[in-house]
Amino acid sequence: MTVVFGRKPIGIEDINAIAARKVAVQLDDSTPYRQHIEKGAAFLDRLWREEGGIYGVTTGYGDSVTVAVPSELVEALPLNLTRFHGCGLGRHFTLQEGRAIVASRLASLCQGHSGVTLALLERLVWLLQEDIIPVIPAEGSVGASGDLTPLSYLAAVLVGERQVYYQGQVQETQAVLALKGVEPLTLKPKEGLAIMNGTAVMTALACQAFAQSRYLSAMATRITALVSKALGGNSYHFDKTLFAVKPHPGQGLVAERLRADLNYQGDAAHSRLQDRYSLRCAPHVIGALEDALPWLRTLIETELNSANDNPIIDSEGEQVLHGGHFYGGHIAMAMDTLKVQVANLADLLDRQLASLVDSKFNNGLPANLTGADGRERYISHGFKAVQIGVSAWTAEALKHTMPASVFSRSTECHNQDKVSMGTIAARDCLRIIELTEQVTAASLLAACQGCWLRAQQQPLALSAALDRFISAVFTYCEPVKNDRPLEADLRHLMAQLRQQSWSLYEDA
Repeated sequence: MTVVFGRKPIGIEDINAIAARKVAVQLDDSTPYRQHIEKGAAFLDRLWREEGGIYGVTTGYGDSVTVAVPSELVEALPLNLTRFHGCGLGRHFTLQEGRAIVASRLASLCQGHSGVTLALLERLVWLLQEDIIPVIPAEGSVGASGDLTPLSYLAAVLVGERQVYYQGQVQETQAVLALKGVEPLTLKPKEGLAIMNGTAVMTALACQAFAQSRYLSAMATRITALVSKALGGNSYHFDKTLFAVKPHPGQGLVAERLRADLNYQGDAAHSRLQDRYSLRCAPHVIGALEDALPWLRTLIETELNSANDNPIIDSEGEQVLHGGHFYGGHIAMAMDTLKVQVANLADLLDRQLASLVDSKFNNGLPANLTGADGRERYISHGFKAVQIGVSAWTAEALKHTMPASVFSRSTECHNQDKVSMGTIAARDCLRIIELTEQVTAASLLAACQGCWLRAQQQPLALSAALDRFISAVFTYCEPVKNDRPLEADLRHLMAQLRQQSWSLYEDA
């Protein structure tokens, strides 16, 4: 499969497939498209030579817009831009995240409203094809004027500077280009700004976060079904008629999935009239995320397929339009929203696990879900420490839910006096997702353990889907009989979650 940039809108799944090296990439090679790109670059080149007065081309950047750049220095200006922004810190984005960033920037520049040349677009495609990916520090962007500092590392690679991931190692860009027999680009007057002045980093991270959150939602639903079985829960709480009177689509979808997992046929007879909220209200908690996902997809994909730098080049009307499309407010809102919903999944699973391990609430299961027999039971503590860990991970996830977008800071001599913080919101979201994956891995193992223990007490009628799923989990991590360190098991399950190894629901 091949993703062709410039031919049709790029989707979240396209970016993530490129990031995972599951698809090839190429640039639209049709004559009309190439003419469209060339027309914008030619107009801009002619305009600055004849008339001047273009922000970031014949002027300094940001607050330095009042500085007129001498004509003989215009072509040197982009290189300076890439260099003075080389001050990022923090962890480096992973190779997969780096691919997503390159692809996201390419998607925007391919709209043809940034005045870049075909040569620049082709070089970005080449980087993805050869898997030569910039090493980019994660911290240093306020999300307007776009992701300037992190994207300067992409611009630097185009001109042969800084470092790249290549063949499993971090290498000097200049050495890799020489190895490939490729000359660095000389950026045209606006091309440095076009690469750096946009929302590619936050949008790339949003694509990754969206897919991971969607899977966690389905997994939280499956775990809820397992916990209900382990606790002897009342499946009547997910009745179709009940959910018809509060018809949020995502909430109803979660209830439908639970009915299928639990083989619910409408029988209301049960020893306990009402389960605790963490079971009874699970569709309402998980459903809020499910209902947010279509809206979040629209925000992310609109940003992904937008021209989001400044100024915008209108080659048809021969205009240079100065504006603020670099502002990442929509991605900031999407990530601030998503991280709260994902943290709610962690909180839900944390409460379910608390019921599973507590002999006062788990309806006859062994304390702490220990599987030990005989005298060994006196010294066995099963999932006691796991539940403490889940509490810690959940608390940390909840701590990160403060919206980043409300922490705008006036920067750059008060030119950038209202900024989006979209990249910080996206990084926060990914951290919450990581913590929630830890909670999910622990809850998954505990829920399967609970079902295994319940089946030793009484026949446990499981749907075919749940039966297969428990067997699949236990092929990775055996039931816990006598106490053993569980870190390796949990890390193994986390890897399966990150790879989305299990197909959960046909509609997921």
